[in-house]
Amino acid sequence: MYTEILTLLAVLALAYFGHNMTVVYATGIVLVLKFASQLGFTAPLAQLGAHGLNWGIILLTAAILVPIATGNITIGTMLDSFKSFPGLVAITAGLLAAVAGGGGVKLLAADTELIPALIIGTMVGVIAFKGVAVGPLIAGGFTYFVMFLWKSVH
Repeated sequence: MYTEILTLLAVLALAYFGHNMTVVYATGIVLVLKFASQLGFTAPLAQLGAHGLNWGIILLTAAILVPIATGNITIGTMLDSFKSFPGLVAITAGLLAAVAGGGGVKLLAADTELIPALIIGTMVGVIAFKGVAVGPLIAGGFTYFVMFLWKSVH
């Protein structure tokens, strides 16, 4: 009955001892919403589950756009990125990450049985290798890409 809470507490402990405060805060938020749902306030947890990914992407995108708003990045500096090899690599990587992320969204919606594996892989990457917790979406995208190639071959 309380396995969800115990699992979340285990994630919280691993994140804390792994010094990954992003996961600590995220797990804390989910735990608070889980406890609230036990008291009958189910809407916030359901809303986070239904819309949280989009909210996170919006917030992340807004943070990335701040240097444009502050004038640290201009149209000129954006155009200059096409003039260097590292800039072209970054543009290509951004394009591939966006495509992989889109595939990840499709995969997470269609093949929910892969979600636990993506979460475990992301947690290991975050805790053991000091990664960032955007892993499930990108990992889903890579998984989508590999599955697409696998189906094309077989």
